[in-house]
Amino acid sequence: MNVIISNKYRSLLQGLDIDIIKTMDGVFDVEEIISTFQNFYFQRMILDITAIKDYKDVKNLQKLSISLDMDKVILLLDDSEESSSPEYLSTLISMGIYNFAKNLDGIMYLYNNPNSYRDVAHIHQLNNFKEDDKDATPVMPVNSLRIIGVKNVTKQSGATTLVYMMMNQLSKNYDVIAIEVDKRDFSLFNDKKMISTTNSEIGNIIAKNSGKEVILVDVNDSTSALSLCHDVVYLIEPSIIKLNRLMMFDTKALSKVKDKKVILNQSMLNDRDVLDFEYESKIKTFFNMPPLDERSKEIHILDVLLTKLGFVRQKNDEISKKNKLLGLFNI
Repeated sequence: MNVIISNKYRSLLQGLDIDIIKTMDGVFDVEEIISTFQNFYFQRMILDITAIKDYKDVKNLQKLSISLDMDKVILLLDDSEESSSPEYLSTLISMGIYNFAKNLDGIMYLYNNPNSYRDVAHIHQLNNFKEDDKDATPVMPVNSLRIIGVKNVTKQSGATTLVYMMMNQLSKNYDVIAIEVDKRDFSLFNDKKMISTTNSEIGNIIAKNSGKEVILVDVNDSTSALSLCHDVVYLIEPSIIKLNRLMMFDTKALSKVKDKKVILNQSMLNDRDVLDFEYESKIKTFFNMPPLDERSKEIHILDVLLTKLGFVRQKNDEISKKNKLLGLFNI
């Protein structure tokens, strides 16, 4: 079932041929929309942008993007100069808002074929963040920069330490930094290339570091960080106690990541054990990572993982450099 929030385009939206569970007409504070629908189940929300109070202030759209699943929201834009500009659309994309239209046909197309970033990348303007514009909403750079997210599925599965070791390994060949969101664990490593920030500031930090080649993100529970990553790996520590505790709190936790890049981290499983895990969980694992020595300067198995993620092991000649720019790798 679907939700419609309308104002200026109420009569237009009445022509939609979809099942409606709830409608709201008028102008609403963004906080009211969030509180009404944050825990409300719906298939799609059709949101008339003029129903959002002060919608021309992109900060209000950013609040929505943080609190609601924007993959389910179709934004109906008005014909104002501000919300029709390439800069405004690019800002929406930077916040993870990929589904926007100006007519019924566009709405119905997105209803049946929701956009991903790839579908709107051609209208995404890059590198337009100004250092002195503190209130600007940054645009995520995606040229040669790769943003890799790391997220724990089972509790305390080693995301922070893995990000630290990946950063050290990649630093041999790439200009790389690491960012953690809504925690301060990175301070324990005492490394200037490791940045701690908040969910609301992650976009600014990434934009300010757009000149880097690689940004590793310990995303924790940040939806904003997830939306900014080009790729995300999900860590499961496959011990009995960790898996049972996970299923106790969320019986569908494993099914939520079955189509993701799952790494068995800090894993003592052999190849046969991994096959058994995949059969029982219905998850095709991306990598089986044993416990690592974080003090070691050369970790071959970590090189294998990074190669599988598309990074080169060496760049000591022009071929390696070319392959890296193309997103390829050397074996």
